[in-house]
Amino acid sequence: MAGRKKYFVYILECSDGTLYTGYTTDLHSRLEAHNSGKGAKYTRGRLPVILRYSETFSDKNEALSREWHIKHDMTREEKLSLILRQ
Repeated sequence: MAGRKKYFVYILECSDGTLYTGYTTDLHSRLEAHNSGKGAKYTRGRLPVILRYSETFSDKNEALSREWHIKHDMTREEKLSLILRQ
């Protein structure tokens, strides 16, 4: 159905090589916010950041669940593998 809200889970690579996972409804604006220093506190001191991975969901709870899974259940190596498979 046209006009349905989309939810995004994303992984950023920070300038120090670390990975940051987040959730948003506007991926482009969120990336701009991160790179302008107005994003998450974690990324502010690690600029610039590069979008390395994203998934789109039509359900907010699914997106938040996926974000939690990536952040808490996946190792760095698993996250890198996810990025490479995209």
